[in-house]
Amino acid sequence: MMSLPRLTRIMVVALRYRLDELVLSGINHPIAVRLLWVVRLGSQPKMPRGLRLRLALESLGPIFVKFGQVLSTRRDLIPPDIADELTLLQDRVAPFPSDQAAAIIEAALGAPTSELFAQFDKDPVASASIAQVHFAVLHDGRSVAVKVLRPGMLEVIDKDLSLMRVLAGLIEQLAPDGRRLKPREVVGEFDKHLHDELDLLREAANCSQLRRNFSSEGPRPNLLWVPEVMWDYCATNVFTMERMYGVPVSQIEKLRALGVDIPKLAQTGVEIFFTQVFDDGFFHADMHPGNIYVSDRPETLGRYIALDFGIVGSLSEFDKNYLAQNFLAFFQRDYRRVARLHIESGWVPPTTREEELEGAVRAVCEPYFDRPLAEISLGQVLLRLFQTSRRFNVEIQPQLVLLQKTLLNVEGLGRELDPQLDLWKTAKPYLERWMHDRVGLKGIKKKLTQEAAQWSQWLPEFPRLLYAQLSRPDVSSAMLVELQRSRKAREQGNRLLVALTGVAALALGVALWALIQ
Repeated sequence: MMSLPRLTRIMVVALRYRLDELVLSGINHPIAVRLLWVVRLGSQPKMPRGLRLRLALESLGPIFVKFGQVLSTRRDLIPPDIADELTLLQDRVAPFPSDQAAAIIEAALGAPTSELFAQFDKDPVASASIAQVHFAVLHDGRSVAVKVLRPGMLEVIDKDLSLMRVLAGLIEQLAPDGRRLKPREVVGEFDKHLHDELDLLREAANCSQLRRNFSSEGPRPNLLWVPEVMWDYCATNVFTMERMYGVPVSQIEKLRALGVDIPKLAQTGVEIFFTQVFDDGFFHADMHPGNIYVSDRPETLGRYIALDFGIVGSLSEFDKNYLAQNFLAFFQRDYRRVARLHIESGWVPPTTREEELEGAVRAVCEPYFDRPLAEISLGQVLLRLFQTSRRFNVEIQPQLVLLQKTLLNVEGLGRELDPQLDLWKTAKPYLERWMHDRVGLKGIKKKLTQEAAQWSQWLPEFPRLLYAQLSRPDVSSAMLVELQRSRKAREQGNRLLVALTGVAALALGVALWALIQ
């Protein structure tokens, strides 16, 4: 249900920070222009538009802060200066009472914290808009972190979302660029993100999958440390995981003092990203510095630690192939191939002229090659390709937008650690190896192995299924007709052959008689 006082508060904040100028700039209706001038009292904004939007969202509370964070990922829709400012939004709010957190845990897990844990820290170690985290110790001695969902979040979220939908509709109708910005689509995407984060069992499952992908028994141990999920202590509003010990990746001087190899750490971060994307097709999609730590324990010093698994992305084999080939074609400056990939993907209308799209892609990509490779941003290249695709009426898939946002995060993180990081030097051999493994003999063998189990089920049944299919009256009749046609064609062919043989024999006889005479 929409709250009138809350809507009034939103409108006051929007006018205070002159968001009308941000949203409705360029509006031409004379009555609307005069009304806006009266409301603004003729004043002009003094702060940059991105800063004004960030301050407005922070003043409206945690749900709007979350919305700004999600909006910052849509660089395909909003200008870079606004997106850069929104990435500075901090999702930190005052914690809710510890007694209330303990009551939520008891209701969810069926026992008080004093029975569930040998020790439970009442003071939260972290507090955000959706949940807060308490440290605890299990009775077997294992240290854990307990994430507890804020009470009443669903009602608060639904009320603010209803207001956002109203505002999105107004922006779409009034703003000159409203339809292109797709505000209702963005709010719908935010709705999905928020409701996914409200289910902590979903987050626990994401964590468990990522841990399995980087397990010590797997092909890439020691790349990424993911906490173990304590499933007996999890519910839709409680998520208990192994406690992790480390230093935020943004504290570079502290990491250097611990003896961590910083340039290697930067390269490893890029490798982790490409491993998640192209090997697993399942990636942590919220890899900002607050969610990435580095182990400070002697036995695991320098290993990355992943936290907060509410937002993950997944890619199909088609998506992975599309991305890998696009990156490689870009590196080889094969713009015709990039254009063809867009058309073959089906995301560009089939009537698109390949040479026109090639020219647009060349205009996007060619300027990058005037720079040193270490300065080329893969994320920006992908973003520009998406923007170019929009000009040709293609709707970019949500999973690729999420990937592009994550790639920008990884690039920023890597170059913060090592300003000389050459992302191409790390990425290109990886992509080439991935393509070789995919299309070479190794890839064929892997695909056959994956399909073998399915084939083993239906191959023994194939003769029976074939007989049953052929025994169907409609199939039998069709086959009988076809056989009759084949027989008639064969008979006609035989008669023609006999006639031709007779003609040939007669001609040969005439020729021999002529020679004798």
